[in-house]
Amino acid sequence: MRLRAAALVVGLVIVGGGRPAAQQDFLLERFAQYLDSLRRQAGIPGLSVAIRQDDRVVWEAGFGYQNLEAQIPATPDTPYHVVGLTQTFTAGMVLKCVERGLLDLDEPMRSFMPGFPEAEAQIHHVLSHTSGHPPGESFDYSLGRFSTLDAVVEGCTHQSYRLALARVLDSLGMRDSVPGQDVENAAVVPSGAFDKRALSRYADILSRLAKPYSVSRGRATPSSYPSQEINASTGLISTVRDLAKYDAGIDESDVLDPETLELAWTNARANDGRVLPHGLGWFVQSYSGQKVVWQFGEWKRACSALILKVPDRHLTLILLANSDGLTAPFDLSQGDVTNSLFARTFLGLFL
Repeated sequence: MRLRAAALVVGLVIVGGGRPAAQQDFLLERFAQYLDSLRRQAGIPGLSVAIRQDDRVVWEAGFGYQNLEAQIPATPDTPYHVVGLTQTFTAGMVLKCVERGLLDLDEPMRSFMPGFPEAEAQIHHVLSHTSGHPPGESFDYSLGRFSTLDAVVEGCTHQSYRLALARVLDSLGMRDSVPGQDVENAAVVPSGAFDKRALSRYADILSRLAKPYSVSRGRATPSSYPSQEINASTGLISTVRDLAKYDAGIDESDVLDPETLELAWTNARANDGRVLPHGLGWFVQSYSGQKVVWQFGEWKRACSALILKVPDRHLTLILLANSDGLTAPFDLSQGDVTNSLFARTFLGLFL
């Protein structure tokens, strides 16, 4: 399948990954063809992708346009709102506090947020999206509820959620990421919170932010982001290349110790013992006998995102798009990533 240069910006780095180089090359080329076909079917204007395997980025690409009207191609360096993927960073910060003995997952949410509506809810209930009366009765994926973990991060780190997140981004070398589109808004960011160099870098990234689109019957029309704010559940801006650095930090134990990561990647259980689809900040499920951990992000009629890891294969897929087509048709909030044609295609080829 031959693609016009304006529609595809792609780099290939072929490594073994347990397969002969020719086979790896074939799989990546086939995945590129399928991915762009799925993008076109979904009407997604711009899509960026990175695949990490065996501690390296083995493939990265951009399909379509980050700005249709200006004909600016999507690339691996295109910044997008990652929406719900922000949750994984929040979970990492909360669990790092646990590692340091500064926090207990069984602490009540009201210790940090007195007005929290569920008197018996504990931190782990919110991290795992378990709720009910009493808490832990059922799974209920709620970004609004998850966003209250701002208060937990702030209580542990003694700084704003935005600054705590910025510190994580800097520690991982994520130089093309921004802790909130409103970072330049003096009304919400105190003077002196960031130095001039950081603000200048953020401004440059935001000037390249992918334009959001609403797609109906295959036709894309410009839309707008529903929010510019940052909180524990949404608002981070990043690129697939930067998220690959984050993924490397996860694999190299720079984000969390292995034991803590295993805790995050273990399914929560309801009070009656039922296995629920979410761990702490991540969905967790099995595919062909392999553990798969993942998270998605979506703003209706604006953007979508997906990160999918197969830890035992040292394999990660990262997708960012400037419409909701990656996720909206598949109802991923129910906890089955194989509902997504994008994820299913990837898993089918590489597993």
